[in-house]
Amino acid sequence: MSKQTYRVCFCFRRRFRLAASEAPADIKEIFDRYSENGVMSADHLRRFLVDVQGEESATLEDAQAIMDSLKHLSIFHRRGFNLEGFFKYLFGDVNPPLNPKLGVHHDMNAPLSHYFIYTGHSSYLTGNQLSSDCSDVPIINALHRGVRVIELDIWPNSTNDNVNVLHGRTLTTPVELIKCLRSIKEHAFIASEYPVVITLEDHLTQDLQAKVAEMITQTFGDMLFCPGSDLREFPSPESLKKRVMISTKPPKEYLQAKDVKVKDSDSKKEKDSAEEEAWGSEFNFKAKTDDNNQNVAPEYKRLIAIHAGKGKGGMQDWLRVDPNKVRRLSLSEQELEKAIITHGRDIVRFTQRNMLRVYPKGICFDSSNYNPLIGWSHGAQMVAFNMQGYGRSLWLMHGMFKANGGCGYVKKPNFLLKADAYGEVTVYMGEGWYYDFRHTHFDAYSPPDFYARVGIAGVPADTVMKKTKTLEDNWIPTWDEVFEFPLTVPELALLRIEVHEYDMSEKDDFAGKRVPANTRAEKGYPCSSTSFS
Repeated sequence: MSKQTYRVCFCFRRRFRLAASEAPADIKEIFDRYSENGVMSADHLRRFLVDVQGEESATLEDAQAIMDSLKHLSIFHRRGFNLEGFFKYLFGDVNPPLNPKLGVHHDMNAPLSHYFIYTGHSSYLTGNQLSSDCSDVPIINALHRGVRVIELDIWPNSTNDNVNVLHGRTLTTPVELIKCLRSIKEHAFIASEYPVVITLEDHLTQDLQAKVAEMITQTFGDMLFCPGSDLREFPSPESLKKRVMISTKPPKEYLQAKDVKVKDSDSKKEKDSAEEEAWGSEFNFKAKTDDNNQNVAPEYKRLIAIHAGKGKGGMQDWLRVDPNKVRRLSLSEQELEKAIITHGRDIVRFTQRNMLRVYPKGICFDSSNYNPLIGWSHGAQMVAFNMQGYGRSLWLMHGMFKANGGCGYVKKPNFLLKADAYGEVTVYMGEGWYYDFRHTHFDAYSPPDFYARVGIAGVPADTVMKKTKTLEDNWIPTWDEVFEFPLTVPELALLRIEVHEYDMSEKDDFAGKRVPANTRAEKGYPCSSTSFS
């Protein structure tokens, strides 16, 4: 390996040898089992894929294609892998954490309420919640990632003759609704064929509701799923392939909510309601409307496939299950956290038939997010995230929906019937930083001192993070440490991996992260650790 020179205290130079990492004993053992005379042929590799990696459908052609893709590296024997080649293959991008050929493999014939759904919040914002631009670009990006629920806040334009999408009562610049609808139609099923739900936050007058109905009908046509009456049970994702569904409150319910607030003379409550409206609550409607509201925009109401609303009363009433119809309830993250203390079982029971949407609290001005496991562990299907945000919570969201072929729907577990389990993770090594960063990126005077944090994000009983030892002055750290994680709900357990560079005098440098998928993902041997971001 090459040598590197670093300046130390500007007085002298110190030279470090870039160490190479050897395959550990268990990989040597597996190589011996699936090789002959020190060479792993394509047929040997196929048997390894079937027996060890769990890729039961792997063919000889698949194995040969893997070898052909790596022939440009000189470490491979012309007849197949040698030990070093096999080791490099295991940690290369050609061996991803999830088998891309597995595709959609969950049962997709259950009602929609039986699935976690990849859900966006304020899907039109390009940045923060207060002053960023509204655009169809983040909607397109979300759909290409596999997001299946798009949220649009719709308001009258400045002349009250058309409809804009924007974050109301903020400085966000609007985008026309028709532009967003056309982009949804064009990009809805590029990443997944399974249904797209458009949730509308409606702040419109009666005539503009009728105009929206016309826009939606003309844009989507036969793609729209319009049941015509209240559903007794949600249809399945399989039956709704390449269909678009509208979810919002029926207009009459918006107007009733308005009437209640008009009668309320408590100024504090009025202020709270206004703040909730500005930050995405679905309980408020302040547009000017006619007093006679019995037949408001019937053509608009007929488009609604998933009826939303809280109804009268408090949480106990909101969570009441109607055997004759299904609906969607929306709660803020604070409302959910309070509700699970006294109504945890009611929430789970509600989500067995109905939809629960959870959205970020209003003070998340920077488009940050919250812990999605709180919602998922109580059955919430639509845990709504700011996809233009950042942070560990968003990593978990993206990791969760890499499962099931990345189709945007992950089957919910019946974890009350599941026995306890545990997961074992071996953190062996990391590689790739040396090629992607300048050799003084982490430390101007020596190679980096890497350590890894590995753990589980899941229900509270399973959530934990552990840490490897720190390896000094090494671009290719080989930790070779084993961690065990007891799991009460393995179906909701997401593996988290982070790498940091230890810094004695300042905050440790972030070097990479990965949330491969949840623990229901494929079993197997080591996978690539170079795909950090």
